[in-house]
This record gives sequence, structure tokens and C-alpha cells, in this order.
Amino acid sequence: MDKQKGRGRFILLCVSPAVVLFTIFMVIPTINIFRMSFYKWGGYSAKKTFVGFDNFIKLFQDQKFLQSFQNSILLIVIVTLITISLALVFAGILSREKIRGQNFFRIVFYIPNILSVVVISAIFSAIYDPANGMLNSLLALFRGETYEPVYWLGDPKIVIFSLVGALVWQAVGYYMVMYMASMSSVPESLYECANLEGAGRIKQFFSITIPLIWTNIRTTLTFFIISSINMSFLLVKAMTSGGPDGATEVFLSYMYRQAYTNSTYGYGMAVGVVVFLFSFALSAIVNLVTKRETIEF
Repeated sequence: MDKQKGRGRFILLCVSPAVVLFTIFMVIPTINIFRMSFYKWGGYSAKKTFVGFDNFIKLFQDQKFLQSFQNSILLIVIVTLITISLALVFAGILSREKIRGQNFFRIVFYIPNILSVVVISAIFSAIYDPANGMLNSLLALFRGETYEPVYWLGDPKIVIFSLVGALVWQAVGYYMVMYMASMSSVPESLYECANLEGAGRIKQFFSITIPLIWTNIRTTLTFFIISSINMSFLLVKAMTSGGPDGATEVFLSYMYRQAYTNSTYGYGMAVGVVVFLFSFALSAIVNLVTKRETIEF
């Protein structure tokens, strides 16, 4: 009995600092966001006016918020599909194929993940530069003197897709390494049996590799979708500031603008509540849709 009590106290002692920090920096601020979303407040004055659900009613009638909502959904869908697909393909190639310098390629792919958002935005701003950027220079080689430079960060129709390139480049190496770790645990005997039965590399990839690492794919998929909401804000803030004409405005950049630039703090917190609920709902939907029976080996 004394041993059980001592073990319980030890576990409580180890867990309590994390619980206290989580409560102070996560739970209390989250509750405060929900509370402040019901007020009209500039953020700096002492005067707060309770308005109930007025901020939320106004929010869903706000065309700029709806545009930021559409931009966020577009980025989440496109970036997630491209990033996870490329990460799986690259992981499969580097894990199964005998390529010289595999460790070199792993490092090269992973480097973008350790770079700061400021560095990534500077790199892609230089690549997308309409006058001397690498992308326009390459296109000019094929189109000749008649080529008109493309304003990758200035054209409202294509600027959101320019951000997709930066987001994919930043994340694909990290998830590739995670999938490589999962693929390394798949028994080689399964691939040998598949070879004997005439299954090619692509067939093996979809029939053996993907099903056996599906649990890891589910986990990383949910994690990536949530993290892309935050990453898209950082990149937008550093590269375009939501422009041109709101074409790259996303959830969190719009919330930041309302709460800290336009002095409509309560309205900004209403945006934060919507983002919070949307993130949880999206995570639940992804987990439900991707649920499969666990395959053991």
C-alpha cells in the first residue's frame, strides 16, 4: 500500500509542473478568448460592452472574413494533398531504392524545416521577384524576348498558389523523414514475397507500404492540417501581409488584423473562437474519414 501511495505521489510530482504550465498558458487564455468574443472592446481602453453573439453575427456577414475562410480552406486542401503525397513518394524512393548518397538527400530535404519563416519568405520572395527572380528567368528562357514577367506575389489570381509552393517546400522534408522511419519497420520479407508473386514497386507501395504505415499517416495528416493553419499565417505575414487586396488573407492574419491593428479586440477574439472550433471539427472529420482497421505484422 505504501509503495502504491509513493508511486502515485511520484507520478503526481512529475506531471504537476506540466499540468500547471498547460493550465496557465493554454486553458486560461483559451477560456479568456471565448469570454472576450462576447464583448465589444478596443483592447486598450477600460470600457467593455457586452454584445452577446453580435460579433459572431457580424463575422459571418463580413465578406473579408469569408474570403479569408476560403483562402484558408484552399491552402489546407492543396498544401496537405501535395505535401503528404510528395513526402510518401520521396520516403518510398529513399527507403526502398538503392540510391547513392541517400543520407545526403535526407539532409537536403530536411533543411527547409529548420529554417525560420523569415528566411523562407526571403528565399521565395527572391524566387518570385518579377524582374530578377529565378522563376521568371527560367520561363523567359523558354518563351524568349516576348515573355512578359509574371507578378507571382502581385497578381490576386495566382498569389495564393505562390504561397502553396513555399508551404510545401518547407514541410515536405519533415514528413518524409517521419514516413521513412515508419517504412523502415516494415518487414523486408513482405516485399520479397510480393516480388515472387510478380508485384511491381508501385503495387507494393500501395498494397504493402501504405496500409502498414497508415496509422502514422493518419497522425501526421491531422497534425499537418492544424499546423498549416499556423504556418500559413506566419508566411502570409512575412511575405504578403494579406495582399494584394486580401487575396492571401487567412484565418489568423485576419484575426491579428482585427484584434491588434484595427483595435476591435472582441471581434478579433470571435474570429479566434471560430478558428479554434474549426480546427477541432476538422481534426475530428479527418480522423473519422481516415479510420481503418489496424494491420499488424
